[in-house]
Amino acid sequence: MENLKINNKNLSAIGQRIAVPKYNRDIIKTGIVHVGIGGFHRAHEAFYTDQLLHNETIKEWGICGVALLDFDTKIYNTLKEQDGLYTLIVKELDGTHTKRVIGSIVECLYAPENPIKVIEKMASPEVKIVTLTITEGGYNYNEATKSFDFTNPLIIHDLENPDTPKTIFGYLTQALKLRKEHGLNGITIQSCDNIQGNGHMTQNMLLSYVSKAEPGLMDWIDKNVSFPNAMVDRITPVTAAEDIAHLKESSGIDDAWPVVCEPFKQWVIEDNFISGRPSWETVGAQFVEDVEPYEKMKLQLLNAGHSVLGILGALLGYNTIDEAVNNPNISAFLKHYMDKEVTPTLGGLEGVDLDAYKQSLLERFGNINIKDQIERICSETSAKYPIFILPTIQSQLASNGSIKLAAFLTASWAIYSLGTDENGNALNIKDALKQDLNEKAKEAKQHPTAFLELESVFGALKQNPVFTEAFVNAYNDITSNNIEDNLKSINSAF
Repeated sequence: MENLKINNKNLSAIGQRIAVPKYNRDIIKTGIVHVGIGGFHRAHEAFYTDQLLHNETIKEWGICGVALLDFDTKIYNTLKEQDGLYTLIVKELDGTHTKRVIGSIVECLYAPENPIKVIEKMASPEVKIVTLTITEGGYNYNEATKSFDFTNPLIIHDLENPDTPKTIFGYLTQALKLRKEHGLNGITIQSCDNIQGNGHMTQNMLLSYVSKAEPGLMDWIDKNVSFPNAMVDRITPVTAAEDIAHLKESSGIDDAWPVVCEPFKQWVIEDNFISGRPSWETVGAQFVEDVEPYEKMKLQLLNAGHSVLGILGALLGYNTIDEAVNNPNISAFLKHYMDKEVTPTLGGLEGVDLDAYKQSLLERFGNINIKDQIERICSETSAKYPIFILPTIQSQLASNGSIKLAAFLTASWAIYSLGTDENGNALNIKDALKQDLNEKAKEAKQHPTAFLELESVFGALKQNPVFTEAFVNAYNDITSNNIEDNLKSINSAF
């Protein structure tokens, strides 16, 4: 079987092998600019939009994908060479692969190469929505001060060099300024990141920046820009070399960067779009008045659950999430954490069977075909902890609920931050605060609570005697024994 390079020219031939876009991509206009064209966006929003574009009456909602950062060169070059096309490989629970080519990304831009072009695209009349997947850390939020971090060197650069920005805030500010100057309609800025109240977060952080960068723009933004909240969900592991090779061997398709994901997908969106929106509800998205109950459930169960499996699994020497969850001691710990510490904080969830949802998470985590790398899950934990885990701890402390399991997880993270697993193997830690975490983890050998001194991550936890006692006990238990035996002991208590 001849290998076909994925591009517009070969699309018809590829369509003889797997599903391809049936719409004419040449007539699709860009209505959405998306910043952060990594795997999750391409498995989620771009997938939903691709399905929508199969309605032949819809021609105005193509996506312009923007690679924002210097290290995004590879994904930009790949998509550029492939005319924005890529293969989505859904790894089903039964081991089969469902493959289709996604065509909704009709333009690609590399921001570091031409910042003005990106700004002008965001400010073009046909663009109605800017969507974001910039990761939790991309919002420049300081947990300790509860405010925008103006000490960030990149932010300082953007304030001093507005025409050559490096952060999303610099780009959005200049684009909105241009829209105002050209007398254009407003625009919607929609976060697709795992942050509770992600629309509110986007709005607050952007306005903080604008208040210093372009204060005269504040009123215009208030009247002309909307920031809907949304909850997003689809497990999307890093594409492995084996995935690329298997696609070529099984289907004869040469795709330099396909995306793999689980079959489950969910997108719950607040219906707050100031200049129109795609009818994503016709392809499975859900528009609601209040996203908060859904996103809180997802962040504190699924995302926090991932962190539990990642940290504990890493210390035990596992490489993938399915390996970790299939360890009965880790799985039981996670069940207890979800039931005893997270569930009491969630309140009423109308129309949601919480027990069934939690059981589905364990099944999804255990999908042996996904092979989600623990290294990926543990990356940037310092940005994830304040969003996924800290709210549960704070809520439980306020109601005198259990925090023993969260304290054990936090102590495990302190051990993880030393940089080796229990077998003495080096851990490849990827975190913006890696050095700070490592220094505090070393201090914690003598004084365990030193690890809690990073206020940008832990807020005021070190000042809470209930939590610090549980944390110190857990830390001492781990250092005097091993993770597995501690898990057995904890689980036996429930």
